Amino acid sequence: QVQLVESGGGLVQAGVSLRLSCAASGRPWTNYAMAWFRQAPAKEREFVAGINWNGGRTDYADFVKGRFTISRDNSKNTVDLQMGNLKPEDTAVYFCAARDSRANPWTILSNTPDYEYWGQGTQVTVSS
Repeated sequence: QVQLVESGGGLVQAGVSLRLSCAASGRPWTNYAMAWFRQAPAKEREFVAGINWNGGRTDYADFVKGRFTISRDNSKNTVDLQMGNLKPEDTAVYFCAARDSRANPWTILSNTPDYEYWGQGTQVTVSS
């Protein structure tokens, strides 16, 4: 079992930066690829960014490319999402997710059913 706890959300103005963090506990951390998803009110949960087990590969949704950066620290069992130039449309609950990636360690997956473990989410609200 893997437990994920997100932190770092809040209310910010458009144009600023914010850093989300996800702390993991449980099974060997390096077995897992990680991702951030988000869900806005009345919308489907969507992929934001993903990172493979050792940080050697990352992938981003088009709407965050150039603004967001995902990273992980395997010595601390954390994965972060650095968000820059935030926009009101980035307002959502942000979720950390993990999947066992030993079968395909270099692939970044972007669909919610691909991920086995989820955090409770952290709210990010961007005002205009």
